[in-house]
This record gives sequence, structure tokens and C-alpha cells, in this order.
Amino acid sequence: MATVVAVIASTHHPFYLKASTATGDERPPFADEWVRKITAFRETLTRANPDVLVMVGSDHFHQLWLDNMPQFLVGKAPFYDANWYNEEREFGMPRMFFKGHEELSAHLLREGIDRDFDLAFSNELRIDHSITCPIITLRPEADLPIVPVYTNIFAPPLPRPKRFVQLGEAIREIVESWPSDLRVAIIGTGHLSLELGGPRQFGPHGPDPEFDRRAVEWIASGDLHGCLSEVTLDSLHAPGNATHGFMDFMLMMGVAGAGAKADYHDSLDLFHTMEAYFTWYPNGVHQ
Repeated sequence: MATVVAVIASTHHPFYLKASTATGDERPPFADEWVRKITAFRETLTRANPDVLVMVGSDHFHQLWLDNMPQFLVGKAPFYDANWYNEEREFGMPRMFFKGHEELSAHLLREGIDRDFDLAFSNELRIDHSITCPIITLRPEADLPIVPVYTNIFAPPLPRPKRFVQLGEAIREIVESWPSDLRVAIIGTGHLSLELGGPRQFGPHGPDPEFDRRAVEWIASGDLHGCLSEVTLDSLHAPGNATHGFMDFMLMMGVAGAGAKADYHDSLDLFHTMEAYFTWYPNGVHQ
């Protein structure tokens, strides 16, 4: 059976590549510290030595729109193009190309549907920065096949937080039931408190530092019960109008398992958001 060698959750800031490669007066004052943190974070995936990456993210209304919005979607294409024009223009992100893993995609879909998740699928999916940003930070060579899993965190009616956790638990079990000897890393990205286009967007830190502090504590300690007891669809409006992306972190807590303490965690307070990075090794660090 396949082995889950790493479970990784992080934020996905689209300006990292631009900030980390800028020089001279264009290099932001926080860039060096950010690069140091990302370099250490990257090593947590490198030491797991995966063969394939299951990537959990959310389409930013690039390909999925209100005329057809699945709650959960699995890509099953042989190849994936990335990124989108506005991401190239605004964030300086490059065009990218990834090989898919059709066998693992098919296994996730079949087993997920049999476990009562009505998963959508796409044979022709173009992916965006919610998936390419963690690849840039964690595996810049972009040399491993991927299975993208998209969640709806933007367009109501949204699944409730508990459903995200349940899907995370199912993804872990399904991957581990895959009859393969490959090593799989499951990587997901979301947000902590975040405001987009609102009055709290460009403050000195994220719009709700107290929520960020509690969120990091929940994730790092594996406190799924405490998190689920406080986080609801309604409560997520208060920390910022885009904070529903935190449910992708909750999905990854489901993958890691209730009570699983992160083997690695770090964070960085930027000018309008807190960046956070977590890694679990389900079978130990030295594998």
C-alpha cells in the first residue's frame, strides 16, 4: 500500500516569488527572513522524499465560477497548465506545467464517491496559485506528479467546517489504501485571518491577530475538537471577509489526524497577513 510520508499545511502568498527574487531597492525589508523560513520549511518536504503530491487548494474564480461551482473537485488529467494571466501580471508568477498522476486521481475519486463524497472531477483543469505557490516554496523543481483537489471556500452555500475535516480524514485513508508502493505527500494551503478589498486589508498584520494566534495553536497541537467547537461558517466572517480559506487548514488537520501535533511549525507576520507553515510525519521523520 502507498505510504503517506508527509502531511503539510501552509498559507499561499502569491508575492513570495517576486519578493524573494527582487534585488536592490525593490527588495522588501522582510524578504531575507521570509526566504530563510521558506528554505527551512522546504527541507521538511525534501527529507520525506515523496514520489507524488496530492495538492489541496481552492480556485480563485479562475476556472470555477457561479455557473458551475463544485464543492469538492479532483483533477484527473494527465497534465496541468498553470498559472493564469492575472497572476502573471499582478504577482510575477511564471507559466508552469505539471504531470498528473491519473491512477491516484482515479483511486481518490472511486473511493471518495464510495465513501459518500459526491466528488466532481475534471479531465482538463488549469490550476492557480493556491497550488502553484506551495510548489514554488516546497518543490521549486516542480518535478513530481500531482493530484489537485479543489475545495469551495468562496461561493456560498459552502460546506461546513466539519465536512472539510471529514474529507481530510477520508483523503488520508484513501491514499493509504492505494495499492502502490509509492510515497505520497499530502499538501494543502489555506488562509488565516484575511481581508480582501475591505478596510482591514492593508494593516500592519492580519486583520485579526487573536484569531491567527488561536488558529496556529489549534493546528500545531492538533486540537481538532477545540477548533470545531469554535469555528463555524458564521464565525469565520469576523476575522476577515476571506477567512473561510481557513477551512482548508481544517481539512489538513483532518488529514493529519485529531491530536496529531505538528512535527514542524513556523510563522511570519507580514504587513497584511500571517504566513504559517506546518509539517507532520505520520510514520516518523526518518523514513
